[in-house]
Amino acid sequence: MKKLFYSLLVISTLLVPACSSKKSSNPDPTEPTKTGSALDQMRDSVWLYEKEDYLWHAAIPSYAAFDPRGSKYTAGDAFTTLKNESDRLSQYAINPATNPPEPYEYYAPSPGHAKYSFIDNGTVAAELNGTKGDFGFDFDWDTVTDLRIISVYPGSPADLAGIKRGYKILTINGSPNITYDVFPNGDQTSNDFNAVINAILNSNTISMTLQKGDGTTLTVTNMAVANYTVNPVITYKTFNEGFGHIVGYMVFNSFTSPANAEPQLNTAFAYFTAQGVTDLVVDLRSNGGGDVSTAEYLDNLIVPAAKSGSLMFTYNWTDNIQNDADPLLNAAIGPIPTGYFKAANQVVNFGKVGTLAVNRVFFIITFRTASASELTINNLRPEMDVQYVGNTSYGKPVGFVSIPLNNGNFDYYTPEFSTLNSAGQGGYYNGFTPGASGYPGVEDADDLTKDFGDPTERLLAHILIYVQKGSYTLPASLNTPVTQSLFAKQRALTYSKISDQHKFNGMVFDKKVKKKR
Repeated sequence: MKKLFYSLLVISTLLVPACSSKKSSNPDPTEPTKTGSALDQMRDSVWLYEKEDYLWHAAIPSYAAFDPRGSKYTAGDAFTTLKNESDRLSQYAINPATNPPEPYEYYAPSPGHAKYSFIDNGTVAAELNGTKGDFGFDFDWDTVTDLRIISVYPGSPADLAGIKRGYKILTINGSPNITYDVFPNGDQTSNDFNAVINAILNSNTISMTLQKGDGTTLTVTNMAVANYTVNPVITYKTFNEGFGHIVGYMVFNSFTSPANAEPQLNTAFAYFTAQGVTDLVVDLRSNGGGDVSTAEYLDNLIVPAAKSGSLMFTYNWTDNIQNDADPLLNAAIGPIPTGYFKAANQVVNFGKVGTLAVNRVFFIITFRTASASELTINNLRPEMDVQYVGNTSYGKPVGFVSIPLNNGNFDYYTPEFSTLNSAGQGGYYNGFTPGASGYPGVEDADDLTKDFGDPTERLLAHILIYVQKGSYTLPASLNTPVTQSLFAKQRALTYSKISDQHKFNGMVFDKKVKKKR
C-alpha cells in the first residue's frame, strides 16, 4: 500500500512480537493467552496496549467484555480486522466538554471510526525519514465536477512531468468520469469517487489530461510510481509590501525527520534573513504533521531570540506511563529510566536557531492541518503575535508511540499523551478556527485553482493586504468568492477516506531512551 505522508506525534520503537504472550498489569480475571493464531495474538495485543497505555485507558472495558477475538471485528484480511478493533476501542472514552457527549476520538465525517488511532502496514517510518513511493501529488475536488491538484512534491514523478498545484484534472486513464459522487450526507461513495481514489492511490501508473490556469492542457501518459526523497519545503519567496514590510512566505508540507527537514528549512530561513523579512507566512494548509523534533526546530527558527531558554511546551503522558506501570510499552520501546515520562522530565524549552527576527507570524491552515502542525502553532501562541488565516484545522492535541505488532508487519498508533504550551493551552480537539475568540485572523476558503505563492490566491492575499493596511478585507479586484459546491462534511469525508488508506495524521515523539529503569 502506498502512502501519501500526513502526520501525528509518534515515537520510534524496537520491533517486538505481538505482546499477548507477555503478562500485563490488567487486573481483569479473564486474560489473553499464548494460544491462537498470529492474528488472534495481534488482536489481543491491541486490547492490551490500549488497556495499559491509552490516554483514556480507564474507559476501556475488560478483556471478557470487549472480546477482541470476537467475530464482530473480523474482516476478510488482518489489516481491516485490526482496524475494526481499533475503531471500536476508540469510541469508549467520552469527552465531557462536548454537548451532546461524544468520544474524544469522534470524527463527524465518519462516525464510528477513530479520529486519531490507526493501524499501519509499516510504511510510516520511511515517510517520516523523507522517503516516499508514489506519484507525488495530492488532490481534492474544488466543486462536484472540478478535481484539482492541491500540492506537488519537488522531485516527484508529478513534478518531473510538469504538474502544478491548481491544475484541473480533466481525465484519468482516458475517462472523464471523475465527478465527486459522494452522497450529500457523507455516508456513502459511488463509482466515480472510488475510481479516482484507486487510480491515484492504488495504482502503479496513471495517465491524465490536465488543464492549466491559462486554459491550455497537459497530457501525462503512463506516469509511474517512484521512490523519491521528500523536500517538505515546497516553495519559499518574499513579497515587498512597502513601508518597510518584507513578507517571507514558505509552504511547509510535512514534518519529516530533522535530518531530512532541517537543511531545507535552513535554506529558506537564511534567504528570509538575507532579504530582511519583517513578517513571516508559514503555509501549513496541507500539512498533517510528522516528527515533533522538526516542529520544535521550526518553532526555534521563528520565535524571537528573547524567548530562548523559556518553556516551549510540556508532554503529559497517561498516568500508567508516568508512573512506570507500563511493562508492555517498556518492553517495546525501552529500556526506559524510572520516571522518564513524568511531566517534570518531559519539558521542552525554546532555543533560538538562526537570526531571523520577526514578531508576527501568519499561519495558513485548513481542515488538513493537523497534529505536529497544530503543535507548532500552539507553542508560539503565548510568545508572539500569531495570526490564523484559512479554515478550521483538524484538531489533534494528542500524540502516540509506534507499537509494532507481529514482528513489525503492522504498527499500532493510539494516543498516549497530550501537550500544553507555556500558557497551559492545549486540548484543541475542535481545531483552531481563524477569526474566532483566541485565534485572531480571518476565515476563508482554500482557493484550489491557484498555485502556492500566487499573490491573488485568497488566503495569501488576505495576509498581504493585512500587512499593508491592517485589515483582512480584500479589495474588489480580488474579492470574488471561491465557489465550492461541496459541503464541509463532504470535504472532510474525502480527507478521511484518503487518510484511512494513505495519510498519516500525527506528531512523532522521537526522543531516544537509552538508560534502563
